[in-house]
Amino acid sequence: MPPESRARRRLRACQECDWLVALPPLRPGEKADCPRCHHTLVTRHFRPVQRSLALALAALMALGLALAFPFLSFSVGGIGNRIELTQTATTLIGFHQPIVGGAVILTIVVLPAIYLAGVIWLQLGLLRDTPLPASRTIARSLAHLTPWMMADVFIIGALVSLIKIAGMAEIDLGVSFWSFCAFALLLLLTTQSLDADWMWFSLAGEPRAPKGARTGETAAPQDLTGCHTCGLVGRLDAAGHGQCERCGETLHARRSYSLQRTWALLAGASIMYIPANVYPIMTTTSLGHSSPSTIVGGVVELIGMGSWPVAAVIFIASVIVPVGKLVALAWLCLMVRRSSELNAAARTRLYRVTEFIGRWSMIDVFVVAILVALIRAGTLMSIEPGPAALAFGAVVVITMLAAMTFDPRLIWDSPTPSETTASRPPSMDDTLKEALDE
Repeated sequence: MPPESRARRRLRACQECDWLVALPPLRPGEKADCPRCHHTLVTRHFRPVQRSLALALAALMALGLALAFPFLSFSVGGIGNRIELTQTATTLIGFHQPIVGGAVILTIVVLPAIYLAGVIWLQLGLLRDTPLPASRTIARSLAHLTPWMMADVFIIGALVSLIKIAGMAEIDLGVSFWSFCAFALLLLLTTQSLDADWMWFSLAGEPRAPKGARTGETAAPQDLTGCHTCGLVGRLDAAGHGQCERCGETLHARRSYSLQRTWALLAGASIMYIPANVYPIMTTTSLGHSSPSTIVGGVVELIGMGSWPVAAVIFIASVIVPVGKLVALAWLCLMVRRSSELNAAARTRLYRVTEFIGRWSMIDVFVVAILVALIRAGTLMSIEPGPAALAFGAVVVITMLAAMTFDPRLIWDSPTPSETTASRPPSMDDTLKEALDE
């Protein structure tokens, strides 16, 4: 039974523009979008518990197969090497790159496994109509884990690696490779199938909407805000703080020091981007001759080999995306106080794109991890990681954090003609409408 049939006046404050709306009844396959900025508030699925549980179990089994069998192997001149999936991280640790190796194993194995185990735990409790212990804590953590799971990015990095060495050696794809491809697809489907609105309602119900809440206006002037984790609209105190009574998350009218933190992270990413491009990201040894390669140098090398599509992918992911993200976030920070409702929608779309594309810059780091682990044939052919791998990985992580700390609701905070009625006292019609809604 959908939550709309068991609760009255379910309010949501859009996390991107702060518009307060009442959720309509939704059938499976339907979604509710914010009427102001068109951000998706809720997506309803058919049999959400069974759907997520089945996909999570299948993804976890595929991950188990990917860890149990060989991942890739190569041979050249009668000498070859075969690696398992975890060696993409352990080999980096052996080359004194523990931070990069740890980031690789965390983003492709550890965090996805924790996420899937959490989904299974939650859905099993919901199937029994009795949530299992620590369900609320696990449900809070799922939303925080999602941006850092990069199995799909790793697959693209593996394909780029294969194209890079296809002309130099014979490559064999192991059972683990295909299992990991299935795992990446199933993990993506699992994250998309999770109906957070349904899950939180089933776990903890939904308290009645705060008294006096007026839909069709922004939430902050009414001392209201929406929880970033479970979506529940809560009341703020005089200082603009509060706590969600459903999931326990701390509530703020706006993210504390959003612009200052974003500027600081952008400055750090800009500094790290210099060594990421100046120093070599990997060093290739062939027949005793070592050749260091920078990010741009690798793109030029691929163009020389005739691999234009792969060179374009690397150039976009490793050059255009990081620089574009730095420029876009800096521009949003500069222009946030000059927004109007006419251009706020376009700037919000820019923010969405910036937040989405940031993780794909990890392709170059994954390419290095795969090639370093796979190409181990001594002086005949071998690849070692360069110092730029750590610097570039830091750029990716810091820019992702910068996008997370930026509060897109600030774009809509400038007074606009359509919001001048927000401060007026409620009329008789508003009071009557609120009474009918309740």
